[in-house]
Amino acid sequence: MFPTITDRPIKIAVVGCGRISKNHFGSIEKHAEHLKLVAVCDENPRVLAEHAEKYHVSGYGDYETMLRESDCDLVAICTPSGLHPQQAVLAARYGKHVMTEKPMATRWQDGLAMVKACDEANVRLFVIKQNRRNATLQLLKRAVDEKRFGKIHMVHLNVFWTRPQEYYDSAAWRGTWEMDGGAFMNQASHYVDLLEWLIGPIADVQAMTGTLARDIEVEDSGVMNVRWRSGALGSMAVTMLTWPRNLEGSITILGEKGTVRVGGVAVNEIRLWDFAEPRDYDADIMNASYQTTSVYGFGHPLYYKNVIDVLRGDALPETDGREGLKSLEVLIAAYISARDRRTVSLPLEY
Repeated sequence: MFPTITDRPIKIAVVGCGRISKNHFGSIEKHAEHLKLVAVCDENPRVLAEHAEKYHVSGYGDYETMLRESDCDLVAICTPSGLHPQQAVLAARYGKHVMTEKPMATRWQDGLAMVKACDEANVRLFVIKQNRRNATLQLLKRAVDEKRFGKIHMVHLNVFWTRPQEYYDSAAWRGTWEMDGGAFMNQASHYVDLLEWLIGPIADVQAMTGTLARDIEVEDSGVMNVRWRSGALGSMAVTMLTWPRNLEGSITILGEKGTVRVGGVAVNEIRLWDFAEPRDYDADIMNASYQTTSVYGFGHPLYYKNVIDVLRGDALPETDGREGLKSLEVLIAAYISARDRRTVSLPLEY
């Protein structure tokens, strides 16, 4: 049994005050009745001072010092991807629940170590997949779960975004294998997550990747073919070279009794919704579409709601460590396939 917190606000610390952290600070403010920010941590003294002053909390330049001195219950990890494993393991050793941004790790064994450490410490490990909470994808998930497509034949995803060289040059860790990962691992990881979450267990992966235009270690573009255990076939095309701006984040599902395409810049618009058998909620599809200028979507506050409910003892995690491992496994399989020029079958190990 995991410990629950029922008689007071849940105390949270945010580690890493960079690009994604604003979604976390905003979510904490939105759930102020249940969450209390007690600490921030960042290695940049200026950034740290700015956030500590803004939120009137203790600021720490050293992560372990924060874990030792802060009375936080939960640590939100918003640091470069390559740091997530060691920071999650250390938090678990200090008895803190862990919530980590995507990807949970850049290496398969590191992801397994995170789950093991949190299991042994009897703390929760949450892996943020906020796109699942998008209204458009919630409707699509419902249609899949209700088997409205019948047998799903084919699935295709596009992630046509842009990341200029200045983006990668803005920090030494960006575009590296160890700390960041490439277009699949970083920018498109939420879309890789949809492959398993929506369609089911994956049997085989084939991928090709390329560093076509950016001066980085990792790929800026790639393609992937997928065969699910159900027999369905699928593909995915990803690039960070779209000119002049982010163009599309989309998924198309073709089944024997239904066809759906969810597009927009970040799966935020239902473009086609056609089923042989109508349902009452089909009238909601236009309301589910929304405008966004951010590829992050608006799912963080909704994800936080589930975390709060879990720590209160009122719900099960939507995406815990083991759920996070599913998309990490597909990502690692894609990189192995691209490197070795072969089909990689799952699971990676038995």
